[in-house]
Amino acid sequence: MIPRPRAVRRVLALAVALTAAVAVVSPNAFSNTSHGQAASASASPTIRATGCNHATRPGHASCMSYRNVTATSSNAAHPNALPAGYGPADLQSAYKIASAVATRGTGQTIAIVDAFDDPKAAADLNKYRSTYGLPACTTATGCFKKLNQNGVAGSYPPGNAGWAEEISLDLDMVSAACPKCKIVLVEATDNSFTNLGVAENTAAGLANAVSNSFGAVEQAGFSAAPYTHAGVFIVASSGDAGFGEDDNAPQFPSVLPKVTAVGGTALNVSGNARGWTEKAWGPSGGRVWGAGSGCSTIYAKPAWQKDTGCAKRMVADVSAVADPVTGVAIYDTYGGDPGFEVFGGTSAASPFIAGLVGLAQNGSTIGHNHPYTQRAQLFDVTSGTNVTTDNCVADGFPSYYCNGVVGYDGPTGLGTPNGYLAF
Repeated sequence: MIPRPRAVRRVLALAVALTAAVAVVSPNAFSNTSHGQAASASASPTIRATGCNHATRPGHASCMSYRNVTATSSNAAHPNALPAGYGPADLQSAYKIASAVATRGTGQTIAIVDAFDDPKAAADLNKYRSTYGLPACTTATGCFKKLNQNGVAGSYPPGNAGWAEEISLDLDMVSAACPKCKIVLVEATDNSFTNLGVAENTAAGLANAVSNSFGAVEQAGFSAAPYTHAGVFIVASSGDAGFGEDDNAPQFPSVLPKVTAVGGTALNVSGNARGWTEKAWGPSGGRVWGAGSGCSTIYAKPAWQKDTGCAKRMVADVSAVADPVTGVAIYDTYGGDPGFEVFGGTSAASPFIAGLVGLAQNGSTIGHNHPYTQRAQLFDVTSGTNVTTDNCVADGFPSYYCNGVVGYDGPTGLGTPNGYLAF
C-alpha cells in the first residue's frame, strides 16, 4: 500500500509526543465501585508514556503502557486511601467474573514475557495483592516464579525502570483476573525479538497461557515460531497507535494468526444494568490514537475470522480496559513513581485476558478460534474510535477498521469479556 498523508502526519506527531513525553486531557473523574477515592477530578490528567514505550532500534520491541501521572500523584498524596485506578474488584465487576475468581484457576499457570529485570517484582506483586485482599503469591509457596530467558531462577538481565513498570502492570492484571492462578515471569535479556523469542519458548513450556505486552510494526523478517505452541494459549497487545503505526500496519506478534490480539477500551462506571459502559479506546491523554488495529499485508486470514474488508489477518480479536484516563491501579517501586500508580495501554488488557484464560481453565485445549465461537459471552463494544478526525474512513478504509461498531471491529475485536466462557 502506498503511504498516505496521514502516515506522514503521524510521524510528525509521534516525534512531538516523544520529545514532550507529556500529554494533558480533559478532566475525567472516573470513580470506582470499590474505591474511597476517585482518580483526580481536580485537574486535567497528565499521561506519560513509560520508559519502555517507543523502541527505535530495528528488531526491538516496545511495551504498550502509559502512566496517568495525575492519578498516580493523587495516590501519593493519599497514602492511607484505597488507591485511585481500577482495582481487582472493579475489573471483576465490570467483566462479570466476581463469583468465579473465588473457586476457579487452581492448577493453572500464566506466563508473562517481558524484557530486562524487575528486581522488586515479587515484593511489589504481593503488596498489590495484599492491598486488595488477594491471596499471597510467593516463590516460597510455588505460586510465583521469576526466571531468566533460559529458564534459570537467577543470572537475571540488568534492571530497567521502564520495563519494571510494565512487569508490575502485567503481574497485577493477571492477579486481578485469576487470583488462584500461578504466575511465571520470564525476563528476556533485552527487548530484541531474538531474546524475547527465547523467553517466549521458555514461557510456553511452563504455562497454560502466555501474555506479551510488547510489539513492533509487522515485518516479514520476524519469526513466528516462538509464538506458536500447541496446547498453549498465547495473547499479545494490539498496540497503542490506533489504526496502525504506519498507515495500515498492525503490531507483531499480535498480528500472528495463532496469537489472540487484545485491543482496548475506555471503561466507565454507569447506572445501566451492567453497571459499566465501554467504548473503543481512542484519542485521550492528548494523544491522537488509541487501541491498535490494522489489516496485515503479510499474514493470511485465519478461517475463523470472517470480516470482509480485510483479505488477510485483521487485528484485534478481543479487548479489555486500556485507556489510561480510565486506568488500572498497579504497584511498583523500581520505576519512576514508586508506590501505587495508575496505568493504561493495551499492556493492561493483554495480561488481564491471559488471566481469564486461566480462570476458564481451557488454555491447553482451546484454539484461537474459540472466542469467535462464543460471541454471546462477550460485550459488544459499539462506539468510540481509535483515531482523530484524521481517520481511516477519510483515507478510504472500512469504518470498522477504526471505529467501535455493532459486531466485529478493529479496536475492540469481538468485544470484552462477559464472564470467562469466551475463553
